[in-house]
Amino acid sequence: MNKVGIVIVSHSPLVAEGAADMVRQMVGDEVPLAWCGGDPGGGLGTSVEAIMQAIDRAWSEAGVAILVDLGGAETNSEMAIEMLGADKAGRIVVCNAPVVEGAVMAATEASGGASLAAVCATAEELSPA
Repeated sequence: MNKVGIVIVSHSPLVAEGAADMVRQMVGDEVPLAWCGGDPGGGLGTSVEAIMQAIDRAWSEAGVAILVDLGGAETNSEMAIEMLGADKAGRIVVCNAPVVEGAVMAATEASGGASLAAVCATAEELSPA
């Protein structure tokens, strides 16, 4: 069974890697997982190209849920999704959820074989109203 993939996008590569490490330690290798962070020059920021590559690494026919830390990461993730084309774009969502807790909860839900909508809904339950 294909399981929903998780992508973590942060302005900081250390934050992205740390969140991914927490997911792996808590959920294991059952869920496709990728992360990216930082701008191409090594500073804080995000890169559309790096996000596209992370989506490819975590790709699953069941879909991909993206967790982001700040608005710029969300904007670049949306641009990356558009650039991947309609076939893939329809199976990728950016969840409105805290990046660390959201990623862990999304991956936990995905590990049980939940749908993309259920994975994202579980992560979004953590967001304040």
